[in-house]
Amino acid sequence: MHFIFMGVSGCGKSTVGKAVANICGMSFIDGDDLHPQSNIEKMSRGAPLNDQDRAPWLKAVGQCLDQALGPTGIGCSALKYSYRDIIRAQAGPVHFLHLYADQDVLAERVKNRADHFMPTTLLDSQYQTLENLRDTELGLVINIDQAFDQVVADAIRYVRSVLMGAQPRVT
Repeated sequence: MHFIFMGVSGCGKSTVGKAVANICGMSFIDGDDLHPQSNIEKMSRGAPLNDQDRAPWLKAVGQCLDQALGPTGIGCSALKYSYRDIIRAQAGPVHFLHLYADQDVLAERVKNRADHFMPTTLLDSQYQTLENLRDTELGLVINIDQAFDQVVADAIRYVRSVLMGAQPRVT
């Protein structure tokens, strides 16, 4: 079983993903670690990635999932349907947990985040790029403008239902 913790910068992909993975006994990979150095340098300069920049990274995310042993989660923005298709083409069926909040909530989080290459200025481009999950995709949208423990509990409930054999659709 493969799970992507997705959303724009600052939504908690890594923090929520690690917490859920720890509680559910699965592996977790930070998708940022799979970016080529050129992508990190570009984003660090405040320049948004384009589809050409993202393609090798998304393919690497999918390949990483495909090679994983056992249930695995990965933090990856996966902003567009076509990006999620690249991942699915490599990894097969993937469940997406879309960690969502209004832009002003995330702008405050990103502004106060230390030691990350992604500047607040790129949130606009990420929100412009973001395509919501389609009802044909496996996944759950979780409002992260609530207590962290509740966000994690919502994600755990979904992951456990999948691990127990349920095939939930986007809700």
